[in-house]
Amino acid sequence: MVAEKGKKAKLEEKGVEENSEQIDGALVFSIEKLQEIQDELEKINEEASEKVLEVEQKYNELRKPVYDKRHDIIKSIPDFWLTAFLSHPVLGELLTEEDQKIFKHINSLEVEDCKDLKSGYSITFNFNRNPYFEDTKLTKTFTFLDEGIKITATQIKWKEDMGLPNGVNHEKKGNKRQFVEERFVYHTC
Repeated sequence: MVAEKGKKAKLEEKGVEENSEQIDGALVFSIEKLQEIQDELEKINEEASEKVLEVEQKYNELRKPVYDKRHDIIKSIPDFWLTAFLSHPVLGELLTEEDQKIFKHINSLEVEDCKDLKSGYSITFNFNRNPYFEDTKLTKTFTFLDEGIKITATQIKWKEDMGLPNGVNHEKKGNKRQFVEERFVYHTC
C-alpha cells in the first residue's frame, strides 16, 4: 500500500511537470499575442495623437484673428491683466503689493505653443514703460522633456534699487537671516 502511494505521487508529480510545461508554453504564447495587440493599439493611439495635434493646430490658426480682436478690446480696459490675475483663486494669492504695482503696467499677455502642443509653451508678458525694469517683454518657457519640465525665463533688467524685493537690501547682518518676501514677478519671469 505504501509502495502504491509512492508510485501514485511520482506519477502525479510527473503529470504536474508536463502540465506545467504546457501551461508555461500556453502562457508565454498568450503574453506574446497580448503584446502584439498592445503594440497595435499603441500605433493607433500615436496616429490619433498626431491627427488631434493637426486639428488643434488648424483651430489655433482660426482662433488667432479672434484673439486679436479680444486683445484690442482688452487694451481699452484699465488694469485688465492686474484684475484678471487678482480674480484668479490661486494666482491672486501670489501677488504681493509690489507685484500689483508692476502688473498695472502689463499691456498684453501672449501664450504660444512651442513647435507643437506636446513639446511645451511660452508665456510672454508685454509691459508699457515702467519704473521697475527696462524690459518691455518678459517670457517664461515651459519645455516638456522625458526627464521632466524645463523652465527658462527672461533675465529681468531691473532699474536701480528695484531688483531687490520691496526695494530693500536684505544682506545678512550678524547671524540673523533677514525676511525676504516672495514675489510673483520673481517666480514668473
